[in-house]
Amino acid sequence: MTTEDPNDPIIVNDDEDLQVSPPPEVAGGIPAVMATMKHAQKKMGVFRGTKTLLRLNKEDGFDCPGCAWPDPAHRAPAEFCENGAKAVADEAMSDTVGAEFFQKHSISDLMKKSGRWLNAQGRLTHPLLRSPGSDHYEELSWEDAFSLIADELNALDSPDEAVFYTSGRTSNEAAFLYQLFVRAFGTNNLPDCSNMCHESSGVGLSEVIGVGKGTVLLEDFDRTDAIFVIGQNPGTNHPRMMTALQSAARKGTKIVSINPLKETGLTRFKHPQEVRGIVGKGTALSDLFLQVRINGDVALLKGIMKEMLEEEDRRPGEVFDHEFIKENTTGFDDFIEDLRESSWEEIVENSGIGREEIRKAAEIAIDADRMICCWAMGLTQHKNGVANIQEVVNFLLLRGQIGRPGAGACPVRGHSNVQGDRTMGIWDRPSEAFLDRLEEVFAIDAPRDHGLDTVHAIKAMKSGEAKVFVAMGGNFLSATPDTDYTAEALKNCRLTVQISTKLNRGHLVTGDRALILPCLGRTEADEQAEGLQFVTVENSMGIVHPSRGKLEPASSDLLSEPAIVAGMAQATFGESSSIPWAELVADYDRIRDVIEEVIDGFEFYNRRVRQPGGFALPNPAREGRFETETGKAGFTVHSIPDHDLQKGEYLMMTIRSHDQFNTTVYTNDDRYRGIKNARRIVMLNAEDIEEAGLIPGQPVDLVSEYAGTKRVAPDFKVVSYDMPRKSAGTYFPEANVLIPVDEYAHRSHTPASKSIVIRLRTHQ
Repeated sequence: MTTEDPNDPIIVNDDEDLQVSPPPEVAGGIPAVMATMKHAQKKMGVFRGTKTLLRLNKEDGFDCPGCAWPDPAHRAPAEFCENGAKAVADEAMSDTVGAEFFQKHSISDLMKKSGRWLNAQGRLTHPLLRSPGSDHYEELSWEDAFSLIADELNALDSPDEAVFYTSGRTSNEAAFLYQLFVRAFGTNNLPDCSNMCHESSGVGLSEVIGVGKGTVLLEDFDRTDAIFVIGQNPGTNHPRMMTALQSAARKGTKIVSINPLKETGLTRFKHPQEVRGIVGKGTALSDLFLQVRINGDVALLKGIMKEMLEEEDRRPGEVFDHEFIKENTTGFDDFIEDLRESSWEEIVENSGIGREEIRKAAEIAIDADRMICCWAMGLTQHKNGVANIQEVVNFLLLRGQIGRPGAGACPVRGHSNVQGDRTMGIWDRPSEAFLDRLEEVFAIDAPRDHGLDTVHAIKAMKSGEAKVFVAMGGNFLSATPDTDYTAEALKNCRLTVQISTKLNRGHLVTGDRALILPCLGRTEADEQAEGLQFVTVENSMGIVHPSRGKLEPASSDLLSEPAIVAGMAQATFGESSSIPWAELVADYDRIRDVIEEVIDGFEFYNRRVRQPGGFALPNPAREGRFETETGKAGFTVHSIPDHDLQKGEYLMMTIRSHDQFNTTVYTNDDRYRGIKNARRIVMLNAEDIEEAGLIPGQPVDLVSEYAGTKRVAPDFKVVSYDMPRKSAGTYFPEANVLIPVDEYAHRSHTPASKSIVIRLRTHQ
């Protein structure tokens, strides 16, 4: 069986003439400034672009939609990075697409365009309907749109036949209303983008330290002695983090980078707002770079800890923090026994790192009184993603590096409010306590059965068990695994609803009926019945702060996300609802008041969020308290993954280019990797290319096989790149078609997008 179908182009190839050059040695600097200004001027104009960017990440401005890195206490005049500026320019662009555009372009015509082309057309301006059998979208009123959604939802045999997805762009206020609407409707089918990215972090951390979030604040980076950056590319995905790393490096903090690719952002950085960011060589960041094999992190971390154990044996009581371990942890003896039994041969073979380099990393960890471990999806998107996270926690616990200043765990989120969405209750497995509070405050019968996460929502739509799909933001089709399978799942629905700012491929592969509901962006002024509103978000470090849109909306017909949720809810429940939807939306302070009643940590929400910098949510683990079943942090034992690759097989990971935000592609260039004009590329080790009888630039098809099904991604160009043997690097979403829907992390169900076994075949 194969999913290859050339007549159904889910991902359109718009590559031009591939050019490959050596990657730059330094991130930031003049090239970053030039790229920022080019995007801002092209999409917003000089005056509007400059004015907008100067409001970005300011106390009286709007929060960057580009990532969830926290704001410093003292903010620069230009408090943004290159990729944040691109995200803002992309949202706030002047061009719009209205009725004439959809009269001119059929859905069949738009299917032939690339996602990059679709995004570049501009902002959506009016609600749109695709009727059954139609090949065009047509405008309709908001009232008719809400009525159609209500009719479809109320016609379902069970509330569990509907799926309500959320992206991480959604504000706290919108997310809270959304989950309230869904639970009042009667289901916990609330998959979100965290399911596909950091769910392994949440599950792994919750099990062993009692909280599914990081345990550090931004100021801890000024206090630490060592930072381990694992499976993360901050130069592209979290560029504002580079400033914190640079500051730490200048103070003498040791930085260890662990990644299969030697990314530019891990080596050297020029701060664009400094004089020495214009001239000179920039600041060296990594003291040690370990080019681990794909998914070799458990092996490497075990190796580092085994070296620490051997040093502890030589100097008893001088390496491990035995007092902390005795008072605050469980499982230490079993963990140490497993560590002693782990063979160096297995560690070196599966990590790809030699003993000498592993010893250097261990020495840095031993010498650090305070240590932070950062990571991103390089750890979470594997079948053993939860184990990866818990191995990091083992590493931290050995020297008591959780629960004190300058030390701790730091998962870095890639979407601006994905952590806030979860805090607000966007989750398919809510706690009983949370549901009890909803029932108490709103007089609803909250559903108690667990709902569907992203992977299982796709499967439910494919099987016909789920019939209505509503997405609050995001590009579900392109972001999810097994693209062809997901497309068939969406087509199987009676109604698909996309709440969006701009056109994407997810609007073209729909159910029998489809709605596009255009919403305000983060940059735009939000005027409601009782005046101008602001929203709030939560960053990667648990700080809740306001975001105030300033720009005139792209269309007078746009609604805010909270208003859209309220409109759907009011139409669905009619006069029978006990919840005053319209009153809540008229003044967002009222939404925050009810959030305060339901969720711990939001006491005096409206007052505290108006304070400079917002406020920090409670985090017991940050304070050294572990709210697990035992009341202690847990050491855990995990085996080293062995992929046992056969001849001609490679372990593929999907990654993002430098000119891309999630599934939104700005250009087909990847400046920090020296790749230009192409996205359908596969990066391979030079020796692997020669051994396979290939040459750089040669077109190949990528093939994955799982459970008897062959998946094919055709016409990828071979690129020689500095990476471990038997590894392959590709961009998402182009390679998502190769990721089986059933290949996901144990317990977290995060798609294993970074460890898929593939073969290459010559493209005909």
